[in-house]
Amino acid sequence: MEPDLKLIMSVKKSMYEYEDKYYGEGYKLIAGTDEAGRGSWAGPIVVAMAILPKGYKNDAIDDSKKLSEEKREILFEQIIKDALDYNIVFIDAKEVDKLNPKKASILGMESCIESIKTKPDIVLIDAEHIKSNIKTVSIIKGDAKSITIAAASILAKVSRDRYMRSLDKKYPNYYFAKHKGYGTALHLAALKVNSPIEGLHRFSYEPIKNLLMKRK
Repeated sequence: MEPDLKLIMSVKKSMYEYEDKYYGEGYKLIAGTDEAGRGSWAGPIVVAMAILPKGYKNDAIDDSKKLSEEKREILFEQIIKDALDYNIVFIDAKEVDKLNPKKASILGMESCIESIKTKPDIVLIDAEHIKSNIKTVSIIKGDAKSITIAAASILAKVSRDRYMRSLDKKYPNYYFAKHKGYGTALHLAALKVNSPIEGLHRFSYEPIKNLLMKRK
C-alpha cells in the first residue's frame, strides 16, 4: 500500500505552521518551551526553552514522547548545535512538593524566559499560561504542533533522563535508570523494600504519601 503523501505533507507542515504564522507577522526570534517529569514520583521537573533559526527545518524533530531514547539523544545534540540559544531549568522535588506540579512547571518556564541570554520576541508554550513581559502563546499539545516547542520537549526530556540515570549510580536499589522516577511496577516494588528518599521522591504525591502512612 502506497503511503498517503498528502497526509505526510500535512503532518510535516503542521510542525511549522505556528512559526510560519508569527514570522509572517514580523516576529524575528521565536522561542518554544516545554517540561518533562511532571507526573513522575521522583526527581525534578525539567523545563527547557529553545530558539531556532528563522526558517529552520528538521522533520525528525517531534514530540519527545513519540521518539525513541536513541533518537532523542541524537536530536538533543543537533538542537543545541543548531539553536540560536537554549535554556534548561531544573525544579527539584522539594519545590514541586511545595508548589504543586503545575505551578512548578510554570515557575520553570518563567525562569527560562528570565534567564535565557538571547531574549525572544515571542514564546510558544505547551498548554500553559505564564506571566511575562514577552508575548506568549499557549498551544494545546504544542509539542506535536510546533517544531520549536518539540525541540524544547526533547531538551527537557533528555536532560531529565540523563539526570535520572546518574541517580541510578548513587541509588542502584531504586532502578532509576529504568523507570526514570515514574510510577511503574518496578519503582513501586523498589519503594516497598526501600524507603522513599528525602529530597528526591515527591512526598506530596499520593503513592508516596500512602507508602509513608503505612510505615508509621
